[in-house]
Order: sequence, then structure tokens, then C-alpha cells
Amino acid sequence: MKTLKLLCMPLLMSIFIVMASATDASKETERIHASANVIRDFGKMRESIPHALIAQYSGIVIIPHLINAGLGIGGLRGKGVAMVKLPDGKWSDPVFVTLTGGSIGLQIGVQSTDLVLVFRHRGALAKVKNGDFTLGGDVSVAAGPVGRSSSASTDYKLEAEVYSYSRSRGLFAGITLHGSNLAIDKSADHRFYGHDLSSQEIFETGASTTEGVVGLKEAISHL
Repeated sequence: MKTLKLLCMPLLMSIFIVMASATDASKETERIHASANVIRDFGKMRESIPHALIAQYSGIVIIPHLINAGLGIGGLRGKGVAMVKLPDGKWSDPVFVTLTGGSIGLQIGVQSTDLVLVFRHRGALAKVKNGDFTLGGDVSVAAGPVGRSSSASTDYKLEAEVYSYSRSRGLFAGITLHGSNLAIDKSADHRFYGHDLSSQEIFETGASTTEGVVGLKEAISHL
């Protein structure tokens, strides 16, 4: 009996490790599903992200439930995913990202926003220096051609470096992304993929067959 227990111990440990890994990645899986739902919701809107924009541009960031709160001095924070187009025109596997920022101005309340950023060049995401960059600083950002913001200027020739789109809920007087920091969530990448991969390595492949990842790619392709 003692020998049997010793033989079974490695198997039990392996099962516990697999179960722990699955549990650890549950939040990342939820983030992927939420991102796919955001894209599907945008696709149902009467004025959505132009298909031509998705066809021409090479990167996308999706931040579900971005929280923007303030009373004179505001702050925003959200977690989402980033993807780039591969040479064959398909989308890469998702890299997990966080968006944080702050602002000073006439603002009050709390706002939950589903945010989508469309990038002209994949290099802006695939070659992130030191794991992060600043919107409006390292890369310019403008409201999309069919965006909900009426205050931001829009380049209808589709020549801006980054276009932003948002669906807002709650109460809030305005939102700005200028000065916001977009950073790679390395811990989330590790939990989801199960081993250390750089964002560049993840961006270079579309090999994941995970249900959520496949669903997210399909949602983007149907925009």
C-alpha cells in the first residue's frame, strides 16, 4: 500500500498543477471572451468601425469595461488584449495589456467604457520599447471616423496612427486617452500561455486553438 501511494504521488501532483494552472488562467480567459463580446457589440451598432479601416490597419487593442472616474482630477484603468496582423492577413494570438492614465479638467462621476484602438502599423505594438508606450506621446491617437466623440478631430483619409472607438455607460463628462500608458501584462501572458513568451513572440504566431482565442479572431474578421 505504501508503495502504491508513492507511485500515485507524482500523478496526483501533476493533476494538481494542471488544475492550478487552469484556475490561474481563468481571469485571462474571461478577458478574451469579454473582448470578443465587445467586438460583436460594436458590429451590431448602426455606426460601427469601418470595415475598410480594419482591412487597412494592422493592429488592434480591445479594453472591455475601462473604468474612468474623477472629481476634477480623473483617472482611468482597464485590462484587455492586443493583436496584430500576420503576413498572411490573419490575426495573431492575443497579448494581454493594461491601460492606465489620468487627467485634470471638468469631469465628475464614474464611467465604464468599452474601448477599441485600431493601429495603422503593427510595429507600434509588436516593437513596444520597455514593454509600454504613451498614447498621444509615443503614438498619436484620434477619434475614429465613426467614433462617438464629437469633440475630437477626425482624419477621414484613414491616415491617423491610432483611431479610438468607445461605447460608454454610466455618468461621466468626457474622456481623453492622451497621456495614457499602454503596457504589456507579462504576468497574464505567462498565466494564459503557461510558459515565458515575450509579447513579440506571441505577436508572431496565430497557433492557439483555444476556444476563446478562436472566437475573438472570428469576431474581428466579421467586423
